[in-house]
Amino acid sequence: MPDPAVALTTTRSDAALAPRVYPAQDQNPAAVYLAHLKPSGRRTMHQALNVIAGLLTDGKAIALTCPWGALRFQHTMAIRALVADAYKPATANKMLSALRGTLKMAWRLEQMSAEEYARAADLPVVKGTTLPAGRELESAELDALLRICAADKTPAGARDAALISLLYTAGLRREEAAGLAYADYDPATDRLVVRGKGGKERAVYVLGGAAGALADWLAIRGDGAGALFWPITKTGKCLPRHLTAQAVYNILNKRGKQAGLTHFSPHDMRRTFVSDLLDAGADIATVAKLAGHANVQTTARYDRRPEAAKRKAAGLLQVPYRRRGE
Repeated sequence: MPDPAVALTTTRSDAALAPRVYPAQDQNPAAVYLAHLKPSGRRTMHQALNVIAGLLTDGKAIALTCPWGALRFQHTMAIRALVADAYKPATANKMLSALRGTLKMAWRLEQMSAEEYARAADLPVVKGTTLPAGRELESAELDALLRICAADKTPAGARDAALISLLYTAGLRREEAAGLAYADYDPATDRLVVRGKGGKERAVYVLGGAAGALADWLAIRGDGAGALFWPITKTGKCLPRHLTAQAVYNILNKRGKQAGLTHFSPHDMRRTFVSDLLDAGADIATVAKLAGHANVQTTARYDRRPEAAKRKAAGLLQVPYRRRGE
C-alpha cells in the first residue's frame, strides 16, 4: 500500500499548492468558513486547518494562505491517511470536518467546480473507538471543593461554590457556564435555560444544595440583568460582565489545588454528572437530554457501569501465584 506521506510529498511540487495571498477576506475559503463558526469552536477548527495547511505545503502555508480551491481528491485522501495515523479517531474526524467545510466554501466562492469539490470532499470517516479522556470525581472530592469555597468568605467563595455546583448538577460545559445570564434562571420553578453547541437550548433544574449555593451567590450579585457569574478582582470587587471559558477553567484549577485534589478539568465535572446520574438509575435518554447530547451513544461513552461489570468479571478468574516471601 503506498505511503500517504510519500504520496503527499509528490503533490507538494504542484505549483497550484504554493501559498496564496487572497485579495480579500471574503474571498478566503478558510476565513469565510471560520467566520460562520461559533467562537467556542472557531479556535479549534482554525488550529486544525493550520495543521492541514502545513501538511499540504510542507509548512509553507497556514490556514489563511493555503490555496484550498486547488485541492483535489489525491491531496485530501493523503491528508486523511496522515491524520488517521497521527490522531485519535474523534480528533481526526474533527480535522476532516474542518477540511470539508473549507472546501465547501471554496466551491461556493467559485474557486473549484462542483465536481472537483464533490471528489475532494468525499472522505470516509475515520473509524475506531477510544475511551474518553479525563476522570470522574469522587463525592469526597466534590465535598472538599465546596468546603474550600465555604471557607472563603469573600464574594469569590460564594460565586465559586455556585459555579462548581452547577457544573456538576447541570452537567454544563465551561462555555455554557460562562454564557449564563441572570434571566436564564427561574428560582420559582428551579429551571435553568442553557445554550449549548449549535445554539441549541435545553432546560435543566437546579435543586437541593446547588439551589442553595446559587441563592447565596445571587444574594451577593443582586437581581440585575446581565451575566449570571461575574469576574471578581483580588480585592473582592465584582465586575458585572460574563466570565470567559478560560476563567471557568482557572477557577476550578485554583480550587482543586487548594483542596489538594488530583488535577481535573471542567469537563470532568460534566463526565461525573453523566456517570453519577446513570449510576443512580436515571434513564440514558433523559440524561442525554440534560447533557445536551444529540446522540445517546455519546452519553453511553461516559457510562462507567460496563467498566465496573468488566472489573467484576475479571475478578472471577484467579491466577495461582504466591508472592515471594509469602
